[in-house]
Amino acid sequence: MEVKVSKRRSFLGKFSFFLISFFVGRVKPLLAMKNLFGLPNNTGKLYFPNGFKVTEVSTTEAVVWTRLSHNKKPKPIIHKKAKTKPKANNYYPVDFDENQPVKNMDGAIVGAKGKVRIKYKAKGKTVVTDWYKTESINDFTAQIPLTNLKSGEHYSFELEAMPADGQVHSSVSGSFNTASDPTEIKSVNLTTSTCQYFWNYDDAKRGFQTYDAMAKLKPDFFVHTGDYVYYDRIGPLATNLEKARHKWHAMDGWASIKEFYQQVPIYMLKDDHDLLKDDVYPDSSPLGDFTLENGLKVWRENVPLKDKPYRTFRWGKDLQVWLVEGREYRSPKEIPAAQPRTIWGEEQKNWFMETFEESDATFKILFSPTPVVGPDREKKRDNHANNLFEEEGNWLRGFLSDNKGVFVVNGDRHWQYYSIDEATGLREFGAGPVSDAQSGGWSQDDKRPEHQYLRVNGGFLGIKVFRESNNPKINFTHYDVQGSVMNQEEFEN
Repeated sequence: MEVKVSKRRSFLGKFSFFLISFFVGRVKPLLAMKNLFGLPNNTGKLYFPNGFKVTEVSTTEAVVWTRLSHNKKPKPIIHKKAKTKPKANNYYPVDFDENQPVKNMDGAIVGAKGKVRIKYKAKGKTVVTDWYKTESINDFTAQIPLTNLKSGEHYSFELEAMPADGQVHSSVSGSFNTASDPTEIKSVNLTTSTCQYFWNYDDAKRGFQTYDAMAKLKPDFFVHTGDYVYYDRIGPLATNLEKARHKWHAMDGWASIKEFYQQVPIYMLKDDHDLLKDDVYPDSSPLGDFTLENGLKVWRENVPLKDKPYRTFRWGKDLQVWLVEGREYRSPKEIPAAQPRTIWGEEQKNWFMETFEESDATFKILFSPTPVVGPDREKKRDNHANNLFEEEGNWLRGFLSDNKGVFVVNGDRHWQYYSIDEATGLREFGAGPVSDAQSGGWSQDDKRPEHQYLRVNGGFLGIKVFRESNNPKINFTHYDVQGSVMNQEEFEN
């Protein structure tokens, strides 16, 4: 009897082992298929597929933004793209299902709960921040402030991630320089660009060539002057909060952008397409279920700000920059005809005049999301170069031109230019869109008296502030998307 029982148990044990092996052998392929359908491959580990941004760098502070996921990479691009018209530059995805789950869309990155912290060091001294949670309420993003930094210092850092159970660590590294003290004479090198729509990428693997070209110049910082994403363009159209957030995930998932931000800090301005839709006003209607309030929330999730969206930063003795806000404080579209219209609002205007007049920087640059000089298209009605805001535009151009060493750098326009205002002599540089496919809206043959340079194509603007025989100089260089020089202008104090 005992022998029979032993054989039965042996048989049952072998059969159980067979069933388990069979089941495991079938489950593994099923899990792989699950990932094919765009579901997160949740191994418990956390990754940084959106990289990070070092933002709002001053002489003593900075903020590091990041977002966590269980996925190492974004969803691959599976849709082809095509032009809407034979002679158009813009591309759009072909047969894109706007109603599919967002997690299945091209470039999608599903967020994950966890904790992040930073270890940073300069001259051998290491500082470790507290842990910051990434949670669904803020789209699994974190904003880590760095304080008590030293001016003009190089900082290298490691960004660490930890799941809620505290068992697994992963990390990415980067570096940045703080701004020099206002009394220090030091050269500054920066780049700026505008207008980037995900589907107008020019490199199927890396995204936008402009970012790789800018990286070769090793700028101290980068200014994006707005329209970083386009909520009101398909692929998907941001008709709800989830789709709007996806626009940021996909954009910041491009390899060229992530690698650029590993070494270059960024200041960001927003314009209409980053907030809701084209030419947005405070009284604009929603985009589907996506409201203006939603747009402000998503902007704040992705762009760290200490206080107001308008701010100024000093980079050494010879340069100060102003970053202004053009959407939150403007007059509603529907107001009485006799009522004065404003883009900036009184509070911002007073702040600007006060800080501008207090500055003793050799060169002063106003970074504006929209044109101040232009010229712009006659049908446009949303910036200081338009007739609708002529009164405030005349005030601003007059105020700026009364000061020495002042320049305007604007976003929003899909062409590169350098213009001089005929009435005041104020100089303005349009950086142009990130990609050639994003260019348009102006004819290359339509060169007006204000235009000193005009190029209807994509690229970026490089700006250098330096001294030659102790004589302060500033150089503005327009580049194409591959980094070739298109135009240069240099000025002395």
